[in-house]
Amino acid sequence: MNKVTILSLTIAMVLSTGALAKIPSEQAAKLSAELTPMGAIRAGNKDGSIPEWTGGITKAPAGYTVGDHHLDPYPNDKIEFTITAGNLDKYKTLLTPGQIKLFETYPDTYKMNIYQTHRSASYPEHVYQAVRKNATRSELVENGNGIKQAAVGIPFPVPANGLEAIWNHTLRYRGENVTRQAGQASPTASGSYTYVGLKETLLLPYNVKGASPEELQKTNILFKFKQKVTEPARLAGTALLVHETMDQVKTPRQAWTYNTGQRRVRRAPNVAYDAPGTASDGLRTTDDFDMYNGAPNRYNWTLKGKQELYIPYNDYRLHSDKVKYDDILQAGHINPDLVRYEKHRVWVVEANLKDNTRHIYKKRVFYIDEDSWQVVVTDIYDNRDELYRVGVSHTINYYEVPTLWSTLDVFHDIQSRRYIALGLDNEEKMYDFSTKLKERDFTPAALRREGRR
Repeated sequence: MNKVTILSLTIAMVLSTGALAKIPSEQAAKLSAELTPMGAIRAGNKDGSIPEWTGGITKAPAGYTVGDHHLDPYPNDKIEFTITAGNLDKYKTLLTPGQIKLFETYPDTYKMNIYQTHRSASYPEHVYQAVRKNATRSELVENGNGIKQAAVGIPFPVPANGLEAIWNHTLRYRGENVTRQAGQASPTASGSYTYVGLKETLLLPYNVKGASPEELQKTNILFKFKQKVTEPARLAGTALLVHETMDQVKTPRQAWTYNTGQRRVRRAPNVAYDAPGTASDGLRTTDDFDMYNGAPNRYNWTLKGKQELYIPYNDYRLHSDKVKYDDILQAGHINPDLVRYEKHRVWVVEANLKDNTRHIYKKRVFYIDEDSWQVVVTDIYDNRDELYRVGVSHTINYYEVPTLWSTLDVFHDIQSRRYIALGLDNEEKMYDFSTKLKERDFTPAALRREGRR
């Protein structure tokens, strides 16, 4: 692994008594001073290549209208330099083993265009206020398989361990209700692909403004997710419903699927862990979705510390409706000329498979953006301890919310030299964060109706 700053060194300058699950109120006050409201180091780095966080994006660029694909707030930025297989050695300390492997796998075509760093992540003020409250009250339930005494936003802005850090990713703020029409594709080695259209809705009671831990404890629901395949015709109508629980010891994830051939809704307890993802051609697991999701109970989690890393950030060009899927999807990897990389600090979390537990991934290393708690890169190892897959999340600030979230997630399968790209939205309507969703939209009966349409 690249040199990782030891945890005690990375946060010693801002926390004199160390990090606890429930930190004292005087330490929570650091979230308005040395730390950002989300727990990141507010200051820039020593050489200035990572600037101070000053609030992120607080207003949309001129000319943007809600419902549009998002305009680039940094349209005049130029490429500062490009990393290629030829100069890779110069930058290895700022790359993950998985990123380095992509250069080795595609030496003639893979590259990273490096731009000026903008710490653009931002959230509504009520989210910041909720995170400050969470900091002094949030706790993990038995063995870390759930949380309690948390509501709205991340529960652990100063994480004490890897489990708290990965729960921050799971519970990062993405609005209260979201509808999106997006898709995925798994190009062959030659670059040909079939586009799989998906309509997805996400109900997030955990993030509703004013939600209380007590109310959430009663319902035991973090979010409800529904997904329907819209194309191609042979898959259209297939649908999935997931109820994700807050205490996964008390009640594990509940899931249902609708099969168009059988025209029936069935319980789907296997929609979890390493079961193949929807129409993924075997290139990702269910718990790869959103870079990581679901119960963490099959792994031992270790918080390794922080490091500086080149990661996709402010990828508005890749997100643009002026770009077509044919422009993005190429043999081996997506078009690197459309991707923007910046230097940011990331938390490093290592997950190792527990003894006597099954998963096709023996080890996963997650690199989590300190400003948003979005997993931006994940290196995945097989049972031979060899790099198996590399996941990369391309993020933007959806500034009408605001929230920093992915516009495209890509999982590279090193062994087959293929990849799957999830979240393709350039030729679709933009995400709708103002959609009005109801609990009745997320029942098995609703799934049956959705599948028949």
